[in-house]
Amino acid sequence: MPAVRQKDTMRETIIILGAILVVMVFFFPFYWALSTSLRNPIDTFTVSGLGVPFLDFDPTLENWIDQLSTPESQNALLNSTIVALGATILALGLGLPAAYALARFRYRIIPNKDLTIWFLSQRVLPPVATVIPFYLVMRFLGLLDTHLALILVNATFILPFVVVILRQTFLDLPFELEEAAIIDGASIFQAFRLIALPLALPSVAAAGLIIFAFAWNEFLFAITLTSQNAKTIPVHMAGAVDTRGVQFWFMAVRALIAMIPPVIIALFAQRYIVRGLTLGAVKG
Repeated sequence: MPAVRQKDTMRETIIILGAILVVMVFFFPFYWALSTSLRNPIDTFTVSGLGVPFLDFDPTLENWIDQLSTPESQNALLNSTIVALGATILALGLGLPAAYALARFRYRIIPNKDLTIWFLSQRVLPPVATVIPFYLVMRFLGLLDTHLALILVNATFILPFVVVILRQTFLDLPFELEEAAIIDGASIFQAFRLIALPLALPSVAAAGLIIFAFAWNEFLFAITLTSQNAKTIPVHMAGAVDTRGVQFWFMAVRALIAMIPPVIIALFAQRYIVRGLTLGAVKG
């Protein structure tokens, strides 16, 4: 027994050390951005080693104050919030009924499986292949450089996530509860709204957070369809390059500003993410 216990302890130690190493590897870019954002411009190129504040250089908040007080940064943050929230709400509003219909109804002309694959194929489609058509459509509609254009485009590409994730969630929910409600006089929509939707809320929250992160980080259409008024954080980050080269200290601040909101939301809602994505994984 002691030998077996010792082997188990050794195995657990190796797993823990491996996990710590993986966390450090993924956390290092965040740390380096934080370290760079606290440096004076001259320290960006002269500090050696790990760049630990107070040890390798004297930290300053001037970069943060400069960026947060700049109207361009404030507008970019506001635009990203509007676009990400709008696209998330629109995608959920369209995807929830579609996912429920694919899970509960059977269609004679096109099998449900084929419809699900079609939704998934919309995500497989390279977004760059649709840049020119979307640009022409938005120009025809007069929506260039507007929040609505980015909301519509982002909702188009994140909608498949909602349908695929929530369809499986509704399939895993017991249909007997909805049948009982329908027998008692409820309509299909009432059974969906009052029975299925509350039970699927953890998965809805998880899907919402995932698609919010995708819409928040979207760059290709943001830089193509906007010029000034609807410019988002990713586009604003790319603007840290000027005739003098890359302003790493400003780019680090903008990168952290872009990362902090989704990270905070994920930390507060992590239990919903885990519960939503594992709903129905264990039966019995």
